[in-house]
Amino acid sequence: MFELLKTDQETSARLGRITTPHGVVSTPVFMSVGTQGSVKALDPRELHEAGTQIILGNTYHLTIRPGLDIIRAAGGLHKFISWPAPILTDSGGFQVFSLAKIRKVRPHGVEFRSHLDGSALFLGPKEAMEIQACLGSDIAMVFDECPPHTASAGEVRGAVDRTIRWAGECREQPRAKGQQVYGIVQGGCHPGYREKCAKALVDLDFDGYAIGGVSVGEPEPEMLRAVDLTAPFLPAQKPRYAMGLGTPAQMVELVARGVDMFDCVLPTRVARNGTAFTRKGTVNIKAGYNKADWGPIEEGCDCFACRNFSRAYLRHLLNVEEILGLRMLSVHNTRLYCRLMEEIRLQIAGGTFGEFRREFTANYVPTKRVLAGRMTKADQIEAER
Repeated sequence: MFELLKTDQETSARLGRITTPHGVVSTPVFMSVGTQGSVKALDPRELHEAGTQIILGNTYHLTIRPGLDIIRAAGGLHKFISWPAPILTDSGGFQVFSLAKIRKVRPHGVEFRSHLDGSALFLGPKEAMEIQACLGSDIAMVFDECPPHTASAGEVRGAVDRTIRWAGECREQPRAKGQQVYGIVQGGCHPGYREKCAKALVDLDFDGYAIGGVSVGEPEPEMLRAVDLTAPFLPAQKPRYAMGLGTPAQMVELVARGVDMFDCVLPTRVARNGTAFTRKGTVNIKAGYNKADWGPIEEGCDCFACRNFSRAYLRHLLNVEEILGLRMLSVHNTRLYCRLMEEIRLQIAGGTFGEFRREFTANYVPTKRVLAGRMTKADQIEAER
C-alpha cells in the first residue's frame, strides 16, 4: 500500500512509499520497461546495480509469447525471469492504441490479431485481470481504451465510457495474493472527460491511479496539459502514475505536478541508437568529436560504464556494432534515470526540490530527436517483431 511521507511546500512534489509482496518502492520512482519479460540489453544484476526498484511487463506480449502455461509452470513471472523485486504489469490497453490496424474494439473488450501469426486473441476486463493474476505481478493495471491524440471528441467520449465500464468489471475480478490494482484515467486533452473519468475511477476506490492517454504522439504542451487536467481529481493518499513518460526534464516537471511513478522505453531504446542521456541533455556517442575523448559519458556518474570505459572506446564499439557498446549505454541511461529519481527524493525530503527543479530545467537542453513517448509507430513495429 501507499504511504505519503511528505509534500513539497513550493510545488506539488511528493515523497512516498509503496509496499508490495516483493518489496518496498520509494517514490518518485522510474520503472524500467521489460515488455516481454526482459529490459532490453540488461540483466537483473545490472538493473539492481543501477538502482532499479521495479520493472514492467506487458499482458498482451507475455500472453502471446511464451504463453501463460509456461509462466504458470515456472511459478509466476518473478521466478520465470529471475527478478525478485516488484513488478507492474500493463493490461494490454496500450496495444488498443499501438496495434490499431489489427484489432477491433467491442463493447466487452478488444479482438486482436496476433502481430506474429495472425491468430485471434480477445482481451477484455476479465481476461486482462485473469492473465495478470496468473503472472503474479505486484501491481496490475485495469483494462482501458487508449485513444490517439488525433481522436475526435466523440471518439474520446466513447473511449472514456468504455474505460469506466471496464474498470468497474476489472475491480470485481479475482487477483493474485497481495496484488494491487490501479485505475487508468483517459480523456485526451478534454477537461470534462478527464474530470468525468477520474471521478468515476476514484469512486471505485482503486489502490492507485494512472494518467493514461499521454505520450501517444501529442506535443509536449498537450501532454503536460493532460496531466494538469487529471492530477487535481486524484486522491492525495493514493499513488499517481504517468504512463509512458518521459525524458529527464519531463519527469522533473511532472514530479512538480504531483506524479509519483514513471515508465518509459527511452533509456534503452535511444541507447541502441548510440545516444546517452546526461543531466544536461543527450549526447551522440557515435559523433566524431568523441573519437579521442578519454573521459566518461558523464563526469560524476557512478555507473559501471562511466567508471570503466571512455567515450572513445564506447564510440568504437558502437561503430563496429559490438553488443557491449549498446549494453553499456543502456547501463548508463538506466542509472541516470534511477539516479535522478534518487536525487529528487533527497531534494523533496530536504525541502529544496523547487530550487533543484529550476536549476535542472535551466541546464537541460532538450533534443528533438529524442521522442517524448512510449514509441513511434516504427519503434512499435520493431519492438513487436
